[in-house]
Amino acid sequence: MQYFFLMFEDNKKLEGELEKIDKALNGGVSDLIKLQKYKAEEGKFLIVPTLGKIKVNYVAIVGLGKEKKFENDILRRVASYIIRKAKELKLSDIIIDTNLQQFENYDEVVQAITEGLILGDYSFDKYFSKKDEHKVKEVQINIPKNQDKDRLNEFVRIGKILAEAQNFTRDLVNEPANVINTIQFAEIAEKLAKEYGFEIKIYDEEEIEKMGMGAYLAVAKGSDNPPRFIHLTYRPKNSQGEVAIVGKGLMFDSGGLNIKTGDFMRWMKSDKSGACAVLGIFKAIGELKPDITVHGIVAAAENMPSGKAYRPDDILRAKNGVTIEVGNTDAEGRLTLADALSYASELKPDAIIDMATLTGACVVALGEFTAGVMGNNQKFINEILKTSEETGEWMWQLPFNDKLREQIKAPHADVYNVGTTRYGGAITAGLFLEKFVDPKIPWVHIDIAGPSHHTSGWYYHPKGATGIPVRTITWYLLKRSKFFDKIGK
Repeated sequence: MQYFFLMFEDNKKLEGELEKIDKALNGGVSDLIKLQKYKAEEGKFLIVPTLGKIKVNYVAIVGLGKEKKFENDILRRVASYIIRKAKELKLSDIIIDTNLQQFENYDEVVQAITEGLILGDYSFDKYFSKKDEHKVKEVQINIPKNQDKDRLNEFVRIGKILAEAQNFTRDLVNEPANVINTIQFAEIAEKLAKEYGFEIKIYDEEEIEKMGMGAYLAVAKGSDNPPRFIHLTYRPKNSQGEVAIVGKGLMFDSGGLNIKTGDFMRWMKSDKSGACAVLGIFKAIGELKPDITVHGIVAAAENMPSGKAYRPDDILRAKNGVTIEVGNTDAEGRLTLADALSYASELKPDAIIDMATLTGACVVALGEFTAGVMGNNQKFINEILKTSEETGEWMWQLPFNDKLREQIKAPHADVYNVGTTRYGGAITAGLFLEKFVDPKIPWVHIDIAGPSHHTSGWYYHPKGATGIPVRTITWYLLKRSKFFDKIGK
C-alpha cells in the first residue's frame, strides 16, 4: 500500500500518520518540504522516498490549496489526480489519509473522494486496439477513529453509485451515431427498465403521429432511422412526490437542410447528452430507490437532410396545439422538446426538469464549463442551483425577459423556433420551451451545451463526454424524497 496524504496550503505542521512517518524517516518529510519549497497548492504532488526505512517505498503529499477557498468539489478533483498518479506510478493498492482537523463533515468527505476516484479513473477506450491494462485494485480511505464507519460506508456507496451512473452516461454519449441510433437507444432504455423493474413505453412513428407530436415528427422525417418516443417510470410504494425529467435525444444533428459546417457538425454525437443523462439518472435511482416517482422522457430522433426533411418556413403543430413557424432547421432540439414537454405536462407531475445541449449561444454566454438554468419558478431554480453547488456541476441562471419574448413572435404562426436576432439566443430558446409547459407546473430548463462534452478534458472529466448533470439531478431527487432521513444522524 502506498500513502497519499492530503494537505492544505496553510498547514504549518505535519499531523497524524504523516507526522509519525516523518519521525520514522528522521524528519525526511519535513526536510523535503522545506527543500522543495512545497506549498500544497491544489493538485500539486510531493513524492517522498522512504529509502527502505518503512514498509512502503515512498509516500505522497497532494495539495488541497488554501483552506479559506476549500469546497468539497476540490476533494473530487484531488481524488481524480490521485488515481491518475497511482496509475502512472503503476500502484496496485493505495491509502488516502483524510485525518485533517479542518474536515468537519466526513459524510461529504468520503462521498466526494469516492466520486472523484471513479470519475477520474474513467476512460472511453473501447475502440483502441491497445489499452492501458493497469488498474488500481484497492483504495482505502483513512478516517478519524471517532467517526461512524457504517454511516460513512453508506456515503461511499452513494458516491460510487452516482459516479458509476455518470460514467454509464459518458459511455452512451461517447458512442458514435453508427453504434447508437434511435432504435438502439430505445433498446438500451428497455434493457435498463428490465434490469431495475421500471415501467417503460416506447412509441413508434405511427403512434407519435397519433399523439399529435407534429414538431418532433417533422425533425425526424429527414432520417432513415425512425423516431422513438421513450417514457420510463420509476414508481416506489411510498412515493413522496412526482417529477418528470426530459432529455433532448438527438442521436446526431447535421443541422438538417440548414446544414452545419464541418467544424460545427463534429461531435454532434453528443447532442444526445440530455437523453443519456436521463438513463444515467434512472440507473442511479434504480440502485438507490428513493421514495419519489420519476418519469424519464426522451424524444429520440436524428436531424438529417433528405428529400423528406422539414424546411425553413414550414409550419408545424405541437402536441399542445401551439403552432410553430420554422426559421432554421438547425434549431431542431427545441422542436423535439416541445412535444416531449407537452407530454410531460399532461402527466401532471409536481415538477419538470429538462436537460438539453440546446444552444451555442449558452456557450458564448457562460463558457464551456457552466450550464445555463432557466424556468418558470424561482424557488425551483434556486433549489437546482443550490444542488449544483453541492455536486460541483457548475450552473448559472439566465433571466427570462419580456422584451426577448417579442423575438420569437412569428408572422404566420404562434411562435418562431428561433429569435429574430442572434442576441440572447439561449434565453429565447428557453422562452420557446416555456410555451409547451403547463404554467401551473414548476419547470426548470438546463442548457448543457457547454459542459456536456469536451475535446481536452478538465478536472475529473477526461476528454469526451462529462455525464453532466446526472449527479445534480439525482442528488436533487434524493433530497426531495427525504432519502437522507433514512440514514439518520
